[in-house]
Amino acid sequence: MTHHPKGAENPAAGETPRRLEKKARSQRRILEAAKEVFFRDGFMGANLDEVAEKAGVAKGTLYRYFDSKAELYVAILSHNGEIFEDKLRNALSPDLPPMERLRRASHFYFRHYVENPDYFQIFWAIENQSVIGELPESMVEQVTELWERNLRLLARIIEEGARDGAFLAYDPWETANILWTLANGIIQTERSAPRRRVRRRPLDRVFDDAIDLVLRGLANPDYESP
Repeated sequence: MTHHPKGAENPAAGETPRRLEKKARSQRRILEAAKEVFFRDGFMGANLDEVAEKAGVAKGTLYRYFDSKAELYVAILSHNGEIFEDKLRNALSPDLPPMERLRRASHFYFRHYVENPDYFQIFWAIENQSVIGELPESMVEQVTELWERNLRLLARIIEEGARDGAFLAYDPWETANILWTLANGIIQTERSAPRRRVRRRPLDRVFDDAIDLVLRGLANPDYESP
């Protein structure tokens, strides 16, 4: 799901490897500079003049790689999505029982939020296009595909657990969506002081209790582990 600068898939005839590498370095500098500015000031407050200055490029160069401020913003967040997916896969050892893999996935997700709260703005970005401007359909598809790939990991675990008798026979895709939606909903309470007050208890305890409720409902009470 890597974002490609415009024209990267069909480089101009005659461009040398050195020229292509120079373009790739420019894009990396732009992404790093933009990440710093966006995460410090938010989408609305971010200034692309400052992004260009920090990246050491002319402002017009930004638009040779990204069509809009919104596209640049989502590209930053999508890049972290690839890192997230790789780490999640590594955390889910196939040698563990399905229930333990789901618990590890939820713990990893929460830890990722604690360590990288700014990246969770990707949900805000995609779901608030009326604020940041309509995104190109290709970018929405990019992020949707990232979400779907991670949900497929969870659904596969749930399907395996049902096949082995450890889980009740709920729809794997629907159950994965419930877990993911629940996790995101609880995490997002941390962004609002009133919602934190209503929640009353620490975020980590509420998160663990919520996941535990779903997993208890998923568990087959007649299952006897081998």
